[in-house]
Amino acid sequence: MKAYIGLLIASVMLGACSRSNDIAVVQDLDRQFIDAWNTKNADKLVGYLAEDVQFVQGNTHFSGKSDVSKKWVQATLPTLADLKTNVVSSGSDSKTAYEAGTFSVDVLPDEPTLPRGYGEGNFILLWKKGDDGLWKLSYAQLEDLPVRAKN
Repeated sequence: MKAYIGLLIASVMLGACSRSNDIAVVQDLDRQFIDAWNTKNADKLVGYLAEDVQFVQGNTHFSGKSDVSKKWVQATLPTLADLKTNVVSSGSDSKTAYEAGTFSVDVLPDEPTLPRGYGEGNFILLWKKGDDGLWKLSYAQLEDLPVRAKN
């Protein structure tokens, strides 16, 4: 009986360590994703996307790596700067992990004489671990407020 209890405790602790390790991995992936966004590294961003990635923002829905990379990453990347996130919730299991919270970003004007905008809203980034053990961004959702002129 004592051996069974010891085995049970060890397996629970191993599972908890694995989950906290997965959360740390996803926190690092989110940080790398945001850093790639802020340095305008489209190739690195696209490399994080799963083949079946989904992107949702309001009524907009892009599906698949090609669609998401063209219509979200490549189209939006030149128009934004200084993306910041504030994580308020995160979690993981052996195959999925997420972070969710709020974001803020500078919206660049079409013409240099116009002021920058300031955007903010809510986000969720959902990562899935593939059979190869690599984490890929599977789902991204942004819900933003109207852009305001930045003072």
